[in-house]
Amino acid sequence: MKKAILLLMLFALSLAAEVKNEYISQELLKQNIPIVDIRTPGEWKETGLLKGAIPIMFWDAKGNYDVRKFLNELHKKVDTTKPFALICHTGSRTSIVAPWLAKEFGYKVINLKGGMEYATKGLHLKTVSYRQ
Repeated sequence: MKKAILLLMLFALSLAAEVKNEYISQELLKQNIPIVDIRTPGEWKETGLLKGAIPIMFWDAKGNYDVRKFLNELHKKVDTTKPFALICHTGSRTSIVAPWLAKEFGYKVINLKGGMEYATKGLHLKTVSYRQ
């Protein structure tokens, strides 16, 4: 009986999980979906952040990560019961993190393809300075 309930819960969770892979757009920005910037503080300082973006580093400059710390920050700053987007430099890091968050936690995540490169050079979106 317990196994059946657990399987049903996992199945229900998988139905709620969703990853969308899309380029950032004016339409997306108008929806006021939270955008979590998973780059490093050095990258935030160098290029700035999209206005309203929430900086929460996943990998540091050496490729190390602390899942617990990332999830704690994410849960403090983002309502994960609603869709949210992830952005990095080009979309390669978010293409790993977004599906993982959806699969493991049932979150509805938007992976912003092309990352900040596309946002700033393709769409010419302005950035704001990063302040700790």
